[in-house]
Amino acid sequence: MAFQAGGQRSQPRCLPESPEARAYLQDYATLLEAVPFPSVVFDHRWDVVLANSAFRTLFSGVASHPTAMPCDNFLRFVLFHPDAGTVLGEHESNWCLPMLAHFAAAVERHGQDHGLQSIRRDIAQDPIMEAAYRDGLPHWIRAAGPHAVEHDGAVRPLLHPDPRWGTDCRVVGETPKTLQDMGYSRLTLVMREARRSAPARRPRRARHAANHLSVVPELPA
Repeated sequence: MAFQAGGQRSQPRCLPESPEARAYLQDYATLLEAVPFPSVVFDHRWDVVLANSAFRTLFSGVASHPTAMPCDNFLRFVLFHPDAGTVLGEHESNWCLPMLAHFAAAVERHGQDHGLQSIRRDIAQDPIMEAAYRDGLPHWIRAAGPHAVEHDGAVRPLLHPDPRWGTDCRVVGETPKTLQDMGYSRLTLVMREARRSAPARRPRRARHAANHLSVVPELPA
């Protein structure tokens, strides 16, 4: 899928073999495009299957990246794109760590999946992220509680390029049974209108991945 803001109807990236499933995804793309909020459908690797125009607009300002574009693989974007923190507010604690927790669960279920193994190798190449994944993540989950890991219902900081939107969103998981049977999940980021008295925001540049996850306490050697 070409990464661009607005304009064209969202199309499924990888159509299943079944004609019925392909037809369902084509119609679901039409439904997704009618949603005014950023909405995305992805598989167990977080490879994006569908993303509506609102989702593409949300990330229209991020720089090109060879492996971590948000409309290609959302997990890779959250973990590895240097601009992730310019859109995803409080990036480490509210986005990166929950996604790492979901990734760990996916590895337990699909340990031999080549796509997940590739992400795992990239995590291992970053010493700080590797330490957080192997040692710090369980500590963070115990300290923050299981609710911090869940996407559905979470209110998380979000910096939209359109100033009419506020500084956070409600993450809503809404996966119908047919999508679930295909192995897909859907998330929608329900935006809130900005308060008129709110000061102008200046998104901070995200730090490089090697400096991610400072919120995970350093463990003793």
